[in-house]
Amino acid sequence: MNPNHLQKTVLHARQVRKSFGARGHVQQVLRGIDLRVLEGEFIGIMGPSGSGKSTLINVLATLDKPTEGEIAVDNADISAMKNTELSTFRRKKFGFIFQDYNLLDTLTVKENILLPVSLGKMKKEAAEAEYQAIAADLGILELAHKYPHEISGGQRQRTSAARALIHKPSIVFADEPTGALDSKSASSLLEMMERLNRQRRITIMMVTHDPVASSYCSRVVFLKDGMLYSELYRGGKTRQAFFKDILNVQAVLGGDHVNLV
Repeated sequence: MNPNHLQKTVLHARQVRKSFGARGHVQQVLRGIDLRVLEGEFIGIMGPSGSGKSTLINVLATLDKPTEGEIAVDNADISAMKNTELSTFRRKKFGFIFQDYNLLDTLTVKENILLPVSLGKMKKEAAEAEYQAIAADLGILELAHKYPHEISGGQRQRTSAARALIHKPSIVFADEPTGALDSKSASSLLEMMERLNRQRRITIMMVTHDPVASSYCSRVVFLKDGMLYSELYRGGKTRQAFFKDILNVQAVLGGDHVNLV
């Protein structure tokens, strides 16, 4: 049972389908996805290669359009929006953390983090205060004037996370955020994401193939052949116990086993 049933719904997807190709050569990647995301959830999206998890996150994040179905974010029907409207909505409502950081090499750490608010209407004083808070939370305050090439991969990903969070989005989408990191940097990033999710009630949706990464989440959704296969709620379980539950589902779906560290 969902323990958070009284919380606000941030995203609601109804019968979302996505196909690629032309007549006679159509590949159905998403086959009628129904998913409700509540405020403050930290959701992991898992599944075997080809299950549709990356396509799902792209469609939910408005980076791609569904072939059929409806997607509402904060009660706004994004599946009916035009491209210009979608671009503005995406900039205001969403934050993104990518595997390859997507930082601008010509900007400092601080300038990269402030980029989303520089495009909006947040006042300079408010932006500076938010920068100070989020950079301190992510342990990168002392890196303000360094450039991406001068810092480690873990520090670059924390900079990317700060940039995703600074404008207080409704949802942060993370696509394999630990994929390019060593195990120590990955654990550090995930611990920070879990803490920020808990303390700031930030809603996060994370695509990952890694059951260790998913064990930090409050809920894990499993896809198979473009459909929702199963889901797990962490509830009051320890991360180690939740990790074992994730492995059990993954073993049925097919996937590599990983030791929890």
